[in-house]
Amino acid sequence: MSVTMPVQAVEDAALIRRSWREPEQFAAVFDRHYDGIHAYADRRLGRSLADDVAAETFLIAFDKREQYDVSRADARPWLFGIASNLIARHHRAEVRQYRALARTGAEEPGEDHADRVASSLDAAAHRKRLAAALAGLSGADRDVLLLVAWAELTSEEAGRALGIPAGTARSRLHRARKRIQAALGRSDDERS
Repeated sequence: MSVTMPVQAVEDAALIRRSWREPEQFAAVFDRHYDGIHAYADRRLGRSLADDVAAETFLIAFDKREQYDVSRADARPWLFGIASNLIARHHRAEVRQYRALARTGAEEPGEDHADRVASSLDAAAHRKRLAAALAGLSGADRDVLLLVAWAELTSEEAGRALGIPAGTARSRLHRARKRIQAALGRSDDERS
C-alpha cells in the first residue's frame, strides 16, 4: 500500500517529474509559485505587464518541464530565471518606469490605496533616488539585485536563475548594492 503525501510536502522536482507523464501535476507547481513570480514581475514592470510575464513564465516552464534538473528540489530559481529572461525583453519599459519615478516620485497610477499605505515611510523618502539608481544599473546587476531583494533568492539561487556562476552573482550583487547605497547617500557608518 503506497502512502500519498500532501502536495505541500512534495518537492517541486517530484511534481515536475510526475508532470512528464501526468501534465496536470504541474498545476501544483503553478499554484505554489505563481504569486511570487507575479509579485516579482509587478515590482519590476508594473501591473500592466505582470499578468503577461507571470503567465508566460509558467507556459514556458510547462513546455520545458522535461528539461528541468530534477536534482534541484526547489523550482523557484528556475522559474525566476525564466521570468527574468522575459523581463529582460521588457527592459526598456522597466527603465522608463524607474526614470519616470525618479523624476516625479509618484506611484504608478494603477496602484491601490492599500499598496501605498503599506509602503514604508523611509522608502518613500528615498524613492526618487532609488528609482534613479535602479535605472542607472546595468541590466545584469539589476537582475541579480532584484532577484535577491524582491524575489528573496539567495545570491547562489539568483546565479542559477540567470545561468551565471555564484561568484559572478555575488560580484554583481555587491556592485549593485554599492551603487544603490551611494545613490541614497549612505555612509559606511549608517550601514553598520
